[in-house]
Amino acid sequence: MARLLRRSDFEAVYRGGTRRGGASFTVFARSTGLGNTRFGISVKKALGGAVVRNRIRRRVREILRLHRREIPRGWDIVVHPRSSVGRAKFAGLEEELVRLIHSATKAAGA
Repeated sequence: MARLLRRSDFEAVYRGGTRRGGASFTVFARSTGLGNTRFGISVKKALGGAVVRNRIRRRVREILRLHRREIPRGWDIVVHPRSSVGRAKFAGLEEELVRLIHSATKAAGA
């Protein structure tokens, strides 16, 4: 799974992409036309200490890993988790994140 690492890549997704929000996540997606999809996860410090933030990142990465074949290719996607992600049931988070990614990519022209 390819990752977005540079601030300029994140900002390009925010400026040129679409946004979809749910109870636990906000997802930003921007078409790149490349052969792979890159992901970025942005977890605010307000969500908790390092242990909590890392747990949230691990949960999001695991959802993306499990559903990598279902996610369309050729996108830059940024995920903003909300505070409920650290406490919510994994199955509910999984369903919501995949649905939001599909919604954001369709809205942007997949």
